[in-house]
Amino acid sequence: MNTTLQKYLPERAVIPCFELIKDYAVHLKVVNKRVTRHGDYRKLADGGHQITINATENKYRFLITLVHEIAHLVAFEKYGRQIKPHGAEWKRTFQHLMLPFIRPEIFPPKVLPLLATHFRNPKASSSTDANLSIALKAYDARTNKNYIFELPAGSIFRLYNGKLFKRGNKRVKRYECVELTTGRLYLFQPNAEVELVKE
Repeated sequence: MNTTLQKYLPERAVIPCFELIKDYAVHLKVVNKRVTRHGDYRKLADGGHQITINATENKYRFLITLVHEIAHLVAFEKYGRQIKPHGAEWKRTFQHLMLPFIRPEIFPPKVLPLLATHFRNPKASSSTDANLSIALKAYDARTNKNYIFELPAGSIFRLYNGKLFKRGNKRVKRYECVELTTGRLYLFQPNAEVELVKE
């Protein structure tokens, strides 16, 4: 297990994460990347706990996702299954479990203040926190994707599912984009990753 964790986690996070996995009897599976999620938790029929996390070169994203999913397990065990998956109980649990990791020995200095802000009120996904998501992307493997905010207005872009959109104007925080086949208007987070087709 430690060998696997060393591949995916920052060095100083390996032992504390191993302890969390052991303490909560987690069966950890690292899987090929899924587009719609970084990880998930489920209680198995035999009462065990399975956490599945996308394989990634980004050790910081992997750490946040692992602790996020362990927080689901701990919150459900402590407060019961009737709580909201990303409600107040989960947020408190996630904050508590993540606090020992928000240190300069584990995260890069430019990410630390963004993490501190994020964990005042953690979101269901670090991807919905545009500033943190953009900072973490610097540690991802390079791709041919762009963020919505990087594209000029009027650009045509493609989503992972093949749908084509035209980027419109910014509305407060999100960007209006029109799906080309239906003409329907959608709002995109500035850190949505897309493939530029035509400027």
